[in-house]
Amino acid sequence: MRLRRKPWVDEAIHEFDDFVTSEGAKLGEEQKGHWAEKFGREAPLHVELGCGKGDFISQMAERCPEINFVGIEMQQTVLYTAAKKVAEKGLKNVRLLVFDINHIEEIFAPGEVARFYINFCDPWPKKRHAKRRLTYRSFLEKYRRLLASGGEIHFKTDNRPLFDFSLGEFEYARLAVRDISYDLHGENRPDNIMTEYERKFSGFGEKINRCEVIFPQEGDSVAHSQDAMEQ
Repeated sequence: MRLRRKPWVDEAIHEFDDFVTSEGAKLGEEQKGHWAEKFGREAPLHVELGCGKGDFISQMAERCPEINFVGIEMQQTVLYTAAKKVAEKGLKNVRLLVFDINHIEEIFAPGEVARFYINFCDPWPKKRHAKRRLTYRSFLEKYRRLLASGGEIHFKTDNRPLFDFSLGEFEYARLAVRDISYDLHGENRPDNIMTEYERKFSGFGEKINRCEVIFPQEGDSVAHSQDAMEQ
């Protein structure tokens, strides 16, 4: 659901121009293949697809200062809250973008990303909308082109039908899946970092599903064929 726009955010977000690319700003070749330069250092690049209000990425970046993090969010009003959290923690290893994930190949070069995080994405429950799910096979093919050899996706959702669908897509794409959990909080993992949605849904008693997806080494194929991917 798209939140009501807050016009004052359009101006206020420029307070964070040193690490935020706001709505309407130019993105593309300036970033593509040059993220190490943007951070001023060589380090593994982890990208959260749909960073929401920033709970997860700000905590991950604080815990892992040796990693460069990029958070992508389509709604500027939401990203503003994430930017405030990053600024309050004084994090230097985070960049935030207002951007449409559908065009992700415009801002990252092949092999540039080490890991994608997909946390509580829109499940798009209607069958006719399956291609919009961020774990659909056409998205997996995009991730494959952008991930370094042996790169990963870490996926969490409270939506069991989406999780089961995603496991099927990973299998179709011949990707290795490890550390599958159908009740993450029931396992009481001390290293788990919760998102805003995760805290909300688990508070309602919803079980949290999680897995890690390992992409093939360089030269292996993700999908059976391009024709099959478009079915």
